[in-house]
Amino acid sequence: MGFHRTNGDSPAAGWLLLRRRRRAVLGQAKGFGRREAPFLHAIDVPRRMRLLPAIFAALLIAAPAAHCASVVPAPPNLSSVSYLLIDADTGKVIAERNSDKPVPPASLTKVMTGYVAAGEIESRRIALTDMVPVSVNAWRTPGSRMFIQEGTEVSVEDLLRGIIIQSGNDSSVALAEYIAGSEAAFAGMMNQRAVELGMVNSSFRNATGLPAEDHYTSAWDLALLTRAYIRQFPENYALNSEKSFTYNNIEQPNRNRLLWRDRSVDGVKTGYTKAAGYCLLASAVRDGMRLISVVMGADNDAHRVQESQMLLSYGFRFFETKRLYEVDAPLESAAVWYGQADTVELGVAAPVTITFPRGHYDQVAVEMTLPEVIEAPIEAGDELGELRVSLNEETLYSGPLIALSNVGEAGILARLGDFLTLLFRRMFG
Repeated sequence: MGFHRTNGDSPAAGWLLLRRRRRAVLGQAKGFGRREAPFLHAIDVPRRMRLLPAIFAALLIAAPAAHCASVVPAPPNLSSVSYLLIDADTGKVIAERNSDKPVPPASLTKVMTGYVAAGEIESRRIALTDMVPVSVNAWRTPGSRMFIQEGTEVSVEDLLRGIIIQSGNDSSVALAEYIAGSEAAFAGMMNQRAVELGMVNSSFRNATGLPAEDHYTSAWDLALLTRAYIRQFPENYALNSEKSFTYNNIEQPNRNRLLWRDRSVDGVKTGYTKAAGYCLLASAVRDGMRLISVVMGADNDAHRVQESQMLLSYGFRFFETKRLYEVDAPLESAAVWYGQADTVELGVAAPVTITFPRGHYDQVAVEMTLPEVIEAPIEAGDELGELRVSLNEETLYSGPLIALSNVGEAGILARLGDFLTLLFRRMFG
């Protein structure tokens, strides 16, 4: 979710559109929240709910021409079976087709294998320096190989590089057996993690992606997995950007050719089987904006690379992501009744970030909805209203407004005074 960056240190003046019943009133914004986020000022609205839609021209950079909304073309129409492009921070879908369709994932399965292993390392149940015995079963696994030898021991760190960089089926099975005792038990762990991540169209039967009955996932589920991988285990994820790995005197390049073609790409995985076709899961960062693309079932290697590049180029060219509000930024000062304080500052429980088309920042609207009466006692973190950010009626963000501080209950005389004031207001408008 994003805005144009400002060229100077001072935020530009913006306008707030304040609605009171059906009457529209334009007023100039009086300031901004921390880190150049727009700061909203309340007005009294004697109704059940209070609405503040706000249209910002505030942080627009660029020349006057930027005030003319740019035209955003339709997303590229690709030939792959399914594909998806999302912003990693906001989850905004920028382009997709059949993204919920369950399909064979081939070696993209190994992203989940690496994710489970990263979790075991994080929890200290295993360590990168652990030496893993190579079983006959692992050594005999067909397909792409790291070339580990039966009866030897290999470190967890080397196995991870063999899985991520070399796409080794043998290394995947060896690590699965070490973590869970058997590959089947490890597949159970993979499915547990899939449920936790909300991967509703996924089922894993092995750690490699070799064809198996009831082994499938979707483009959307793979994007969810990658998003979680990057957020939770950034150090482990960094292995995806390494371009080659040498083991047993055999150097193998990373099969993700986008690492050479686009410097902003730092992962994640390729895959191929006859049933799955050519697949590529990629992620790239430009100017702080991270995108995740998924291409499933392309005709050949060249097409999966080209179509992934088309998706990423489209996303970076025509969309941007911007942080609007931080957790500690007061967005509104709301009146409090029956309290030791007359007002309470409201903010958000988590940073608010939005993704939207470039050149459309001045059309972004922010709306706050608050009850007419907010009563003490209030504890910091209490949900007291709702914040909605939208563009042309599309909701870009929706979440609660919370109290940023405690407000204790007032004494009996003060409470009685507030009660009588509210009573007269309701009786006489």
